[in-house]
Amino acid sequence: MKTFSNRYIFIYSAVLVAVVAVILSVVSVSLKPLQDRNQRVETKQMLLRTIGVASNTANAEELYDQHITETQTPDGKPYFRFEGGMILPLRGTGLWGPIWGYLALDPDGNVLGAVFDHKGETPGLGGEISTDKFASRFVGKKMDTQPIRLKKNADKNDSYQVDAISGGTMTSNGVTAMLQVAFDDYASLFTGNTDPGCGQSSNTIQQ
Repeated sequence: MKTFSNRYIFIYSAVLVAVVAVILSVVSVSLKPLQDRNQRVETKQMLLRTIGVASNTANAEELYDQHITETQTPDGKPYFRFEGGMILPLRGTGLWGPIWGYLALDPDGNVLGAVFDHKGETPGLGGEISTDKFASRFVGKKMDTQPIRLKKNADKNDSYQVDAISGGTMTSNGVTAMLQVAFDDYASLFTGNTDPGCGQSSNTIQQ
């Protein structure tokens, strides 16, 4: 039986690892444009869902261009406009990592639609934020003079309360926190906001 020296085995292993690394790098670079497009399309589908427009990967970009316009606040924070109001981007942290979403509001601050997603929340618990059932809790609530808050056994008659996720306290807290951040970041868009410089208290969204 032929034997190989330790030096030969080391060199062979090093070359093999280098070749595999190069192949993986080439594959990663070549797939990046496709991955970026898929991410872009997924984001546009989420935005369309908040305003009740059904889409798929084939028509999402076309429908997005028809219904949604990208814009920003005077201080450079991005958000979106559609015929019936605006969509605020939401970014935060759950129990296990990033959480995000979008909230569609009409000119009076009423929530028309919402969508949420996460990177690694626990399925059946915090992971429930990505379900339509959870998102539907926000429809009809308000975000004008104050942000929406998640609360255990929320008062259904309170326009600023939404039922928290059962068994998902940390994720619920994360959603509440990112809603607060969005409210603060886009305070200039709410003329009903009590912060100085946000306009007269008419409880409407600036157009």
